[in-house]
Amino acid sequence: MNGTSGPAELDALRLSLEVAARSVGFSLPLAVLVAWILTRARFPGRILFDAFVHLPLVLPPVAVGYVLLILFGARGPIGAWLRSHFGIELAFTTAGAALATAVMTFPLMVRAIRLSLENVDRGLEEAARTLGAAAVDRFVSITLPLMLPGILAGAVTAFAAGLGEFGAVITFASNIPGATRTLPLALYTTMQSPSGDALALRLAMLSLALGLLGLLASELLVRRVRRLLGR
Repeated sequence: MNGTSGPAELDALRLSLEVAARSVGFSLPLAVLVAWILTRARFPGRILFDAFVHLPLVLPPVAVGYVLLILFGARGPIGAWLRSHFGIELAFTTAGAALATAVMTFPLMVRAIRLSLENVDRGLEEAARTLGAAAVDRFVSITLPLMLPGILAGAVTAFAAGLGEFGAVITFASNIPGATRTLPLALYTTMQSPSGDALALRLAMLSLALGLLGLLASELLVRRVRRLLGR
């Protein structure tokens, strides 16, 4: 990379957007399920499960990436099984970068959805039950729409956070140009070059702008949905 490396910037931007989008698409349905379990279900070990879900918030990202490498690497128990049965390789790939990003941003999504679910009026669900609505019907027609602000906020926040994920990605997916070199990794690489100051500044400003836009979009979407729901 050098100070006039426009294509490299665009490539890093494209990869960042792709990785963040894939991570959200992969983890959003699971985040909704986990948020519902943590809010509505009562079972032994619930506190331990809650702590495990939020563990990436307190672990060093490099440690998370290392655990993923052990589990999903070519010789890992899950990685070897995926490779032998489906031909899927995750370590050192774009999909692996998306997985690492999904793991790191998953707790943010769960927390936003959980807060929204906790504010759902249980009386509406109970009224639907007395009218004969099945559990799935109640969830789809009542609970899910009322959870929508939290789901949108969680998804957009996770997307914005995913654009800046570094430690887990570089550990599990490495820093491969055109495959895993997202904006943070491109910035890190450029900072190692004596002549990369100008490009590093542009990459830093681009990262800042994307993060700010993501947070603003999250807030605007939540407000818009709440107005539509009359809340």
